[in-house]
Amino acid sequence: MGRMTTILIVDDDRRFRTQARDLLEADGFIVIGQAVDGASGLEAARSLRPDLVLLDIGLPDVDGFEVARSLAVDGPPPLVVLTSSRDARAYGRRLTNGHALGFLPKEQVSGAAIRALVDRG
Repeated sequence: MGRMTTILIVDDDRRFRTQARDLLEADGFIVIGQAVDGASGLEAARSLRPDLVLLDIGLPDVDGFEVARSLAVDGPPPLVVLTSSRDARAYGRRLTNGHALGFLPKEQVSGAAIRALVDRG
């Protein structure tokens, strides 16, 4: 995976952000920021310049797909891994739009799962 180490977590669920941060930091990643909605996520991504954004699809202001599209036009964009408590089938073809590296159900988020997506990507 090389030098990809910094992560921004964008999710409106405080407990999930804390759990994901603890899991990822225990696996060698550096969580450089957290955001609670799409607007603050975009602002944080622009100022912090993370290697990767762990991005909830179901945000309160705009959905994660729109945030991923916005990040893609701010070059160079970070890698984006979408996440949700809903099953991937609920999103269908929207998950293959090219703006995200992949999708992980929230219960499967881990450093190893993110590394596997990056290595495949």
